[in-house]
Amino acid sequence: MSRRSGILEFAVLGLLRESPMHGYELRKRLNTSLGVFRAFSYGTLYPCLKALVASGWLIEETDGAPEDVPPAALTGRRAKIVYRLTAAGKEHFEELLAHSGPDAWEDEHFGVRFAFFGQTSRDVRMRVLEGRRSRLEERLERMRTSLARSRERLDDYTLELQRHGMESVEREVRWLNELIESERAGRDQRPGPAAQDKKNQSGDTGGLPRHRGGSRPDPSDDTTT
Repeated sequence: MSRRSGILEFAVLGLLRESPMHGYELRKRLNTSLGVFRAFSYGTLYPCLKALVASGWLIEETDGAPEDVPPAALTGRRAKIVYRLTAAGKEHFEELLAHSGPDAWEDEHFGVRFAFFGQTSRDVRMRVLEGRRSRLEERLERMRTSLARSRERLDDYTLELQRHGMESVEREVRWLNELIESERAGRDQRPGPAAQDKKNQSGDTGGLPRHRGGSRPDPSDDTTT
């Protein structure tokens, strides 16, 4: 399985965990909510859906017609297929949510993983955020070294493009620092029993920092140059 298809399966399972959807609605949500899927077609989505059905993680259901509509009135109309997550699919998605390895830190995966942080445990969120920050810090160091070596050979526009790329990475690192700081602050809090019960029921999804002004980087943006 390619990385691209793997993260698409993860996103589809995550969206269907919220509610069953038609293929068209799924594609729309993937396009509008998850930036990494801005440009993909039905030819990509439907093989993925079929594979998930074959694996037993989804089932296909046909929209039922109202009982008072005679069969003749439905002639020529194509029934819509609704995709629903199975119990096995929910279990599989939980396993994917618990994964926090290097794939979750990469450009293409991180934005999608971040979109489902509300369903992810705090420990996993922390590992993914810290891994992403480490990866970007390594990238930033390589970019600085490369720029220092090639500065004299670059024209003004290429040099400005290189600086822009570095600023994009630096901005995301600062954003990640804020997120990690907030997650740690939430972990250190000691809520009373009532608050703890409420947090447990919600899946321990607190920790998102307050907006401190300015715009947050889109985690799905390609910060490479």
